[in-house]
Amino acid sequence: MRISLITATYNSCLTLRDTLQSVLEQTFNDFEYIIIDGNSTDGTISVIEEYEKKFGGRLRWLSEPDKGIYDAMNKGIRMAVGDIVGILNSDDFFTFNDVLEKVVREFEKDTTLGAVYGDVHFVCPDNLQKCVRYYSSAIFRPALFRFGFMPAHPSFYAKRECYEKYGLYALDYKIAADYDLLIRFLYVKRISYRYLKTDFVTMRTGGVSTRGIRSRFVLNREIVKACRKYGIYTNMWMLFFKYFYKVFELFQRKKLNMA
Repeated sequence: MRISLITATYNSCLTLRDTLQSVLEQTFNDFEYIIIDGNSTDGTISVIEEYEKKFGGRLRWLSEPDKGIYDAMNKGIRMAVGDIVGILNSDDFFTFNDVLEKVVREFEKDTTLGAVYGDVHFVCPDNLQKCVRYYSSAIFRPALFRFGFMPAHPSFYAKRECYEKYGLYALDYKIAADYDLLIRFLYVKRISYRYLKTDFVTMRTGGVSTRGIRSRFVLNREIVKACRKYGIYTNMWMLFFKYFYKVFELFQRKKLNMA
């Protein structure tokens, strides 16, 4: 099985090398890597061109104006030819070099699977060894969408046919189009899925959904919108439940830092 890995970039030159290098170091090599750039002006294109030859023809990219990160992801998915599609953000990198190998192994063991997902952890941008939050997808069940829980999106790998059948990222969200898509795939269409107890991705803090109270408010408002769109009852108060779970994530963070 072949993986199509997609990265959306925009003025990402300070972090993109870590992303590209972590892809190059994967033990599984049957992948295509698609980079969709939003017409960067900071040297991002130079970084892409620097690494292009290292991928031996497995890297394709384009740079043009877009309507935001979800539009860029959709462009990448439309270009994809692999059996499995995954997203790797330009601020992030793989935690281990066998992530793609583990993903493919699960799909090969069970051909009925529609998706697999795992865990991610967040680090300080100026100290990539210090975990500030560990996001475990272990407790996820579709019924928990109403409380603001979803699988870690950067760890989500789905068969390309799921996107072809059930649609791409909706562009009427600023932050939560991934939430909308996961509800559609896992709750509405009920594709089969499996959780892998693996830390897929290391994420720098400071992303659009973690920039402060206002971003969290926008995120929660869009989660309510997505739930109601698909007939899931929720409200802003019910979403506060997920913040109690963050106490558990603090213990996970301490364990990781002590390891």
